[in-house]
Amino acid sequence: MLPAPALDVLSNLVRVACNPYIIAGERDRYLVNVWKQWAELRQLAELNDTRLHDLRHSFASIGAAGGLSLKIIGGLLGHRQTQTTSRYAHLAADPLKAAANRIAGAIAASMNSETGNGEVVPLARKR
Repeated sequence: MLPAPALDVLSNLVRVACNPYIIAGERDRYLVNVWKQWAELRQLAELNDTRLHDLRHSFASIGAAGGLSLKIIGGLLGHRQTQTTSRYAHLAADPLKAAANRIAGAIAASMNSETGNGEVVPLARKR
C-alpha cells in the first residue's frame, strides 16, 4: 500500500519505451540496484550521510509521534510481528505524556467559552 503522495510521484515519472516497469532498469527489467541513484539523490538533497533505512526510522517516528500504534506502524513497514517494530518505540519520546496532553487539550478546548462547545457544571460538595 502506497500513500497518495508516493503514488503521485510514481505517476509522474517518465516511462521508458518497451519497459513495463515504472522504475525501469536495463532493457525490459525493473531496477534492481538503487545505490547509484540513491547517491545522486542524497547529493542533490545535501543529505550525504543519510541512509535508506533512516527514511524508515523517520516514517516510523512521525507515525509514533502522531499517536499511531506500533501494530499500525509495523503493518505500514511490512513487519509481521509487533516485536519487530518495538525497536521503534523509543521514537515516541513519551507516549503517555503525549496522550495526556492530547486529552487535556480536548477538554480545555471544549471548556473554552469563546467556542461555546462545552458547559461547566458545578458539582455538589460532599459533606
